[in-house]
Amino acid sequence: MGALDFYTTATGTDLQSAFNAARDHAAWEYGSSGFTGTIAEKDEVTLLDEPKRSENDAVTRAKELLNSEDPRVNTKYGPAGALPITTDDGAGGWLFFGLASH
Repeated sequence: MGALDFYTTATGTDLQSAFNAARDHAAWEYGSSGFTGTIAEKDEVTLLDEPKRSENDAVTRAKELLNSEDPRVNTKYGPAGALPITTDDGAGGWLFFGLASH
């Protein structure tokens, strides 16, 4: 089986609730039978200690981390990565990203 990159954003009262909401939404949209190539395949999340960025800048940074094979996020079986973002409306949130089984 292969892996796909995924990038998804979510807001919430805290990191874990936002992560859970993103997983639930992906499972609803793409199914929950495994190998969806989405965040639905992840059970854990790792918050990377980096400054808040816009969503576009966070996606660019996430791609850099994946392309450099950062061991914190470069596995389809490990945790999703999370970067703090500032949303268009000025609220905070997270960009979740990583590799997922497909």
